[in-house]
Amino acid sequence: MPIEIKVPSVGESITEGVLSRWLKKNGENVRADEPILELETEKATTEVAAPASGKLVTTVPEGKTVTIGAVVGQIEEGEAPSASSTPSGLPSPRSQVAEPERGGDGVQKKTTLGATEKPTSAPKESSKTDAARAASRAEAPLSPAARRLVEESGTSIEQITGTGRGGRITKEDVLSHLQGGPEESASAAPTAPPTSPAALPGADAKQVADRETRQRMSAIRQRIADRLVASQNATATLTTFNEADMSAVIALRQEFKDRFKERHGVGLGFMSFFVKATIEALRVYPLVNARIDGVDIVFQHYYNIGVAVSTEKGLMVPVLHDADRMSFAQIEKRLAELAQKARDGKIAVPDLQGGTFTITNGGVFGSLLSTPILNPPQVAILGMHTIQKRPVAVGDQVVIRPMMYLALSYDHRLIDGREAVLFLTRVKECIENPSRLFLEV
Repeated sequence: MPIEIKVPSVGESITEGVLSRWLKKNGENVRADEPILELETEKATTEVAAPASGKLVTTVPEGKTVTIGAVVGQIEEGEAPSASSTPSGLPSPRSQVAEPERGGDGVQKKTTLGATEKPTSAPKESSKTDAARAASRAEAPLSPAARRLVEESGTSIEQITGTGRGGRITKEDVLSHLQGGPEESASAAPTAPPTSPAALPGADAKQVADRETRQRMSAIRQRIADRLVASQNATATLTTFNEADMSAVIALRQEFKDRFKERHGVGLGFMSFFVKATIEALRVYPLVNARIDGVDIVFQHYYNIGVAVSTEKGLMVPVLHDADRMSFAQIEKRLAELAQKARDGKIAVPDLQGGTFTITNGGVFGSLLSTPILNPPQVAILGMHTIQKRPVAVGDQVVIRPMMYLALSYDHRLIDGREAVLFLTRVKECIENPSRLFLEV
């Protein structure tokens, strides 16, 4: 008897999602617990595994919005012949394109397609180069966002050059190709400055299509947009600033980074210092760690610190649950794990829930100053920025120091300027004198 494939529950507040991609083809044999589809919700992308072994029968197409518990296909138990041919265009992500293979030294090895064609006669040198180039492009793995865009546009990946690691084709590579990127337009110089399609007299549909690309916002991107607008509309957001001398933290990292890496197997970054400094400041000013529930103030006596991570699908905020119980090494390890899961689209909904305070680091992109947006129901967010050497007054002398601007955005409905300024000053003091973090003074 066929076994139904149902959309699983992935979180208390999530009622629907988008079946973004089938990882196996209709009619293909699958094994029990093998990932067969990707479900994209407002918070994360989740792989759904096969409930049994047998032949996959899909009943819902990719891109369809489905509710939790809905039946999207079935598994017919028993052996079934595999599909003998693959549709032209994009290769099947799991069966046709091999994932990059890594040796024991971690070095990526060359991957090959699952095709069985044998070479015929020896081609000319130029033909060999073209064939090798095309094969290299066909073998290159695609990011999930790039694959979706390729499928929607009907573009062949053999025409796209991947600029990601190991030749990986990114979303930007596809957009560049669709818009006539460097590879296609290098030989033709523009004859006039770009204008909107509406400004082109007599422009036909093809000319308009060449100048614009329409792409539907993902469920995650839509949710991010809704939450940002809701945050701005529902809170009284204000931002206060300070700056921290990073000399002490930089010196401490320089002295112990090698031994730290050797002992714990992970690098010592700046974020663990700021997580520790934030927790110390939250202990002193608990209102910054609270939330508003109707007319009540809910004080949260635990410290779940969210750390913003940039991914191809947008900004995500994985949460370090009970971060106050973690050591520097545990914070760095967990951060690395969560960031990788977020970028790979493997992060689970529980990893994104329950935060009481958020830290965002625009400095990794070179931001000197910003005003972060609150992540409700949290009432404050700390913004880190790029470290820049600047002349500062120390005593009666002007010296050059590595400085970082800090920004605290807070909900003025709950937090007054006094608490916000003192909280940020406390963070500054802990960063400028890291021994406070170990002595908790």
